[in-house]
Amino acid sequence: MGRIRILSDHIANKIAAGEVVERPASVVKELLENSLDAGATDILILVEAGGRRLIRIADDGHGMLRDDALLAFERHATSKLSDANDLLAIATLGFRGEALPSIASVSRLLLETRSPDEESGTRVEIAGGRILSCEDLARTPGTTITIRDLFYNVPARKKFLRSEQTELAHIASLVTHYSLAHPTKGFALQHGEHDLLHVAPVETLEERVYQVFGNQILQDLVDIGVHERDVSIPAPYVPEEEAGEPSTRTFRLRGFISGPQVQKLNRNSIYLFVNGRLIRDKVLMHALTAGYHNLIPPASYPFALLFLDCDPEEVDVNVHPAKTEVRFRHSGTVHDFVRDAIRGILTERRPVAGISAVPVVSDEQPGAQLPYSEFSQRMENAAYSQPPPSELPVMQTGLPEFTLHRPLASPAPRFAFQDSEPTPAGSGGGGLRLPVPDTHGRVLPESALVESPTLEALKDLRPLGQLHDSFIIAAGRDGLWLVDQHVAHERILFEQVMRQRGRAPETQALLMPIVLQLSAAQQIEYARIAEELNAMGFETEPFGHRTIAVKAAPAGVSAGDIEKVLFEVLEIAEKEFRKASLEDMRRGIAASIACRAAIKINMRLDQRKMEWLLQELAKTEHPMSCPHGRPIALRYTMREILRSFHRM
Repeated sequence: MGRIRILSDHIANKIAAGEVVERPASVVKELLENSLDAGATDILILVEAGGRRLIRIADDGHGMLRDDALLAFERHATSKLSDANDLLAIATLGFRGEALPSIASVSRLLLETRSPDEESGTRVEIAGGRILSCEDLARTPGTTITIRDLFYNVPARKKFLRSEQTELAHIASLVTHYSLAHPTKGFALQHGEHDLLHVAPVETLEERVYQVFGNQILQDLVDIGVHERDVSIPAPYVPEEEAGEPSTRTFRLRGFISGPQVQKLNRNSIYLFVNGRLIRDKVLMHALTAGYHNLIPPASYPFALLFLDCDPEEVDVNVHPAKTEVRFRHSGTVHDFVRDAIRGILTERRPVAGISAVPVVSDEQPGAQLPYSEFSQRMENAAYSQPPPSELPVMQTGLPEFTLHRPLASPAPRFAFQDSEPTPAGSGGGGLRLPVPDTHGRVLPESALVESPTLEALKDLRPLGQLHDSFIIAAGRDGLWLVDQHVAHERILFEQVMRQRGRAPETQALLMPIVLQLSAAQQIEYARIAEELNAMGFETEPFGHRTIAVKAAPAGVSAGDIEKVLFEVLEIAEKEFRKASLEDMRRGIAASIACRAAIKINMRLDQRKMEWLLQELAKTEHPMSCPHGRPIALRYTMREILRSFHRM
């Protein structure tokens, strides 16, 4: 008897489940994507015990016919592909036809669905991949899928699940992602009796960001608008006489990014979507990081909500069973497009960091969800608790009991998207105008959905003095400013050094050369970057065994700092530059030079020097942060000042 055997469908489904169903959040992802593909406008997700005991997703999509409801649990049964060519241009979130049979093979599954084309619905019950019953059902159009006892028949997989709080956090993060990607649809996430997310359909992404994250985070974000780049794609290779004209593909990027003052310790605040699909992609992640290069510290990450739209033929989503990884056909083009767009918008907008004021009113809106930041903190601190779990009542299928529209019926208040200055009560019309309370007696956060403040105001600031001879206090039309004099001068010098590339740099000759002894590793790095050092203003040459002589240095670097700068550059080169591009290496050298040559803290400045520093800072391309990523200026707005004094 031969050794090779064909696996049964039952075993094949369990193998597929190992690839598709990693944890409860994987189940939610697959079912949520099916609901979106079905055209649902309201989606309700119920979970118990972090998804281990129960996951129920109900939608008002187009549902399934009776025959389709049964066929959907066959492997590779799908309504989204017809032939192999469709794999080259996938426009739906799901397409493999593996999700439902894989989930059904490791759980107890109940499907309730109805298509508008049939008078009655269908109820299918499955346990461990085996169909137990199929019955007619009276219900409204749409689909409800209930998953109980996930991995009940695969105990080895169940042991790998994390704590209830961790699994719930993964589900909450996933639903949050998709609610951001589809602002015109309503989402509700409930854990037991707790509402974790309730967002009603809105018209714009900006409103959805406000619903999910609140006013404070939205104020730190910059709307990048819509960026487009047309790329000429060569025709496939054919004989020259038969070759046609190259086609043009358009890439579009939209969304929100944070200013450099927002520095996260991990990538959890980066949301990336390609053609509406939630993804993890090294190309886009690197492009995002490159856009913030020298604006935030290397170990920090921004907040980013980015949507890249392109022709489906330009991206291959069929490279991973969970469909979370993609491969771009022109990855270099995509990388440069995203990097340039992010860098360009930060240069143009120059977002400024604010000083947190004492809050007067809550940002939570009536009927809105628990703020996601608060929920995340509860998860992280394991402080989230709930009543003892009890069996949820079976969800009825009639529309009045469907419970989709009830919690989503009260949308968050709409806002006028124009900037308005506060005016004190009792004033005649000019000057400051106080905001008008809403129907609930609260002052609406008027600044929630207006454009982020920028550093364009720097050129109009009036220095008032110094704080501890380290921070410049300045007054502007929009409030009070604090400017770190050292990092401000560091940014000015950094950009000056970078602009000198290709020209003779300003240098200062030394009366006596400085002789430096290098280690073996430093000697290797010196030989590799010596040309760049000379281009930046250092005149150096080998001086015996593992020794170099420094004859000149960039203007502004004191004699006492020359040795420190060079050893700092060599240390960075050894750790980072080996993997960095030539441009990154130049920036690293320029940053070290600027840091050593800049005005120090605890240094008294007269009025003229403070004015010069603010004017020169205003001329830089990126006055938001120093080359090492530290913030330069903080603004305390008039609105925040008035709030702190209870004048609004």
